[in-house]
Amino acid sequence: MAQKAQQISEIKASARARSGTGSARATRREKRVPGVVYGAPGAPQTIALDANDLSIIIGRGKFLSTVFDLDVDGSKTRVIPREVQLDPIKDMPIHVDFQRVAPGARIRVNVPVRFVNEALSPGLKRGGVLNIVRHEVEVMAPADKIPDFFEFNLEGLEIGRSIHISATKLPEGVTPTIINRDFTVATVAGHKIEEEAAPATAAAATAEGAAPAEGAAPAEGAAPAADAKAAPGAKTPAGKEAAAAKPAAAAKPADKGKK
Repeated sequence: MAQKAQQISEIKASARARSGTGSARATRREKRVPGVVYGAPGAPQTIALDANDLSIIIGRGKFLSTVFDLDVDGSKTRVIPREVQLDPIKDMPIHVDFQRVAPGARIRVNVPVRFVNEALSPGLKRGGVLNIVRHEVEVMAPADKIPDFFEFNLEGLEIGRSIHISATKLPEGVTPTIINRDFTVATVAGHKIEEEAAPATAAAATAEGAAPAEGAAPAEGAAPAADAKAAPGAKTPAGKEAAAAKPAAAAKPADKGKK
């Protein structure tokens, strides 16, 4: 299935006169995010973006695989984001890098994948699990024709089947960076309950070799347990019963003076 190409969005920024840590901190105090634009043509340029606007754009997803028209004080340049640094506590952007994209250029970019027709997969209907090996596929693509996503059809897939990159049609001019093999994107794996059946069977087999239950006959030649209880209703021999009931007689002290 042909993939939908991206629509070019615009993002606004303003130029920063100075670079360095001090300038970046001053920019953040103004509720803006410092950034850099690099790549041919031209020298690197320091910029600042509105923090709230940038957070909204990043929150839409696919930020690092989207081409933008960057408007810096009215001058537009086509760019692609290459790195975003986030505050480790607030999870807000604190710095962003953009790379200039020349007309007709081919760039390396990660394109997300998505799957359709899960309900038509016999393997998934029988309790299988879709194991996604690659959530994104790295490709070389024309800067103005980066696909929004790659789509894979799960119809008819049984447990144990794999989905390879060849299962989707790539747009013209888009090629995976892995070119020497038809790599796997996802598999339909068995259900966890089936995977746990083997350990359960092994545990049952171990239990069969455990000690016999109470009351079972001892193995041939085995000595009876010393503290085994008499069976209910069994009679104790009379002589032994009397001996057990009567306490042992105390030993008499030897007569004094008797030799």
